[in-house]
Amino acid sequence: MDQKTEQTTVQPDAATTTPASDQQQEKVDFKSLIPAEYKDEKALQNFNDMNGFVKSYLNANRMVGLDKIPVPNKHATDDDWNEVYKRLGKPETADEYKFNLPKETKLDENSLKAYKEQAHKLGLLPHQADGIIQYYNELANSADMDTNSKAETARLEAEQTLRKEFGPAYSNKLKAARQLASATLGEDFLDNTLLKNGSKVGDDPTVVKAFAELAGKLSEDTIVKGDSPSYMTVKEIEQQLQKIQQPGSAYWDKTHPNHSAAVQEAFKLQELKQNG
Repeated sequence: MDQKTEQTTVQPDAATTTPASDQQQEKVDFKSLIPAEYKDEKALQNFNDMNGFVKSYLNANRMVGLDKIPVPNKHATDDDWNEVYKRLGKPETADEYKFNLPKETKLDENSLKAYKEQAHKLGLLPHQADGIIQYYNELANSADMDTNSKAETARLEAEQTLRKEFGPAYSNKLKAARQLASATLGEDFLDNTLLKNGSKVGDDPTVVKAFAELAGKLSEDTIVKGDSPSYMTVKEIEQQLQKIQQPGSAYWDKTHPNHSAAVQEAFKLQELKQNG
């Protein structure tokens, strides 16, 4: 008789096993842990778990002993706000504001003093007041550079226009115009009187031509005549050429005794017109 190996299966003891769902820790209702006398506290209504409560407690504990500044509400007075500004670092007096401005700043002492007083009145902190004045100074410098750039552009354009119109007489006409303006309106009139666009009166073609024309009419007057030699404008050169080259003149008649002189004079006028 064969011996059979008896196989036995050990059944787990129901009393020693726990379902998987039971092995997961049940989520604890944080609010159920709050003692009854504190359950209605509003400060505790925002916490849903112990982790958030502990973090809040630790943060609050770190704040103990720190200098805290209460934020004024809508009913606060100017004095209430002023107290806050003082605690934040507002100077005791307006004169205590110090600005790190460049030496070439356009802001004068009176303007800076007025700004300090306003900054103090508004409760600005030192670094805020300095930051604002630095920004304003940069704007002023930028505007000044832009004005100078426009003025220089206007000057170059005016010079080009006047040189084209006056031709070889440009320097003499300009000098006569300046002499007349200085004698009648003061030496600095052309250079120090500004137009609305920021350019100088002395750089405006219309103004310069007006003085030049007036100076031409008063050419016998010592205030504009000076020691300068006589020059012709492009227009005057063209008029002279027309007279020399008019039909029937010596310029066209090779047999005329003055033909060579007329041709030579016309040549010089053409050269003067082209080269100035």
